[in-house]
Amino acid sequence: MDLICGFPFRASALEKLRSFLFDCGLKYDDRIQYSVCLMDEEGRIAATGSLDGADSMDGGAVLKCIAVSPDYQSEGLAARVVTELVNQARRNGQHHLFLFTKPAKEALFSGLGFYPIAKTAESLLMENKKNGVADFVAALERPAFSDAAGAKNIGAIVVNCNPFTRGHLYLVETAAKQCDALHLFIVSEDQAPAFPADVRRNLVLAGVAHLPRVYPHPTGPYLISAATFPDYFLKDGPDAVPPETVNTRLDLTIFAERFALPLGINCRFVGTEPIDPLTREYNRQMREVLPAYGVKVVEIPRLEAGGAAISAGRVRQLLREGNLQAIKELVPPATFAYLETNHG
Repeated sequence: MDLICGFPFRASALEKLRSFLFDCGLKYDDRIQYSVCLMDEEGRIAATGSLDGADSMDGGAVLKCIAVSPDYQSEGLAARVVTELVNQARRNGQHHLFLFTKPAKEALFSGLGFYPIAKTAESLLMENKKNGVADFVAALERPAFSDAAGAKNIGAIVVNCNPFTRGHLYLVETAAKQCDALHLFIVSEDQAPAFPADVRRNLVLAGVAHLPRVYPHPTGPYLISAATFPDYFLKDGPDAVPPETVNTRLDLTIFAERFALPLGINCRFVGTEPIDPLTREYNRQMREVLPAYGVKVVEIPRLEAGGAAISAGRVRQLLREGNLQAIKELVPPATFAYLETNHG
């Protein structure tokens, strides 16, 4: 069979791939940056797979849209496709690889060197590191409680902070008052338009330094990432996915099974969401999923300024307008100092 590659495919070749995937019960992902197709002697697609993440994941990539025609099952074509995708990822300098597929394919891809992270009824996420997610969580700082002290209320917040605002600070301070310890996960991946991940993290660290029971962590590639929740990174763009079609259950399952359980987290705090429909849908699904794992979801009313909820989007808009004075009441001193120095 002939192997053809696209970086990604365009025009008629792309439409042919879309049609093949549709017939296999899959949908082409517009974030794909590289695809391979095995073509039979009649020019039909026998098997395909794609790679996503060259620009959004630091040293990593996601293998997805892997399918084999019913006419060519049990001929080892999936292995050939995955091998080519892995080789391309390595040529890109991407070595930590994730594979997004259907739960029924777990045995197949386990045999190709991938290990399960979490799965839902509709989806399975795997990685090529045997204990990748477990090692990541084990390395996170955590409080040392005496067993004799009794049950503890361990909270968690997952935030992007693009940039860190007084609203974020209010959420963290309010949650911390209700917890014996609070894990604060800061999204590691960049989002456009965005402040770089290291800037966002540093501003958060400066903003919460006065809170003794707050433990800031990166999310790595495991929470709200291109692998677990890719739609989040398109919510402000022209390709934004309608909120009613978004499925955040994989991301929430990873949080519950891989983070909350080993860290003893029994409460997750979120701010109410009057502005962004995608985040509002995420919060709704959170209320459905997490209680089954013993994690209570607590929504905290958003802090307001000038009669409107404080949001990072509002700060970014004022920044585009060059209105630093209006920003001053929306952000903590460290954030304002950074904005004044770098965008003044």
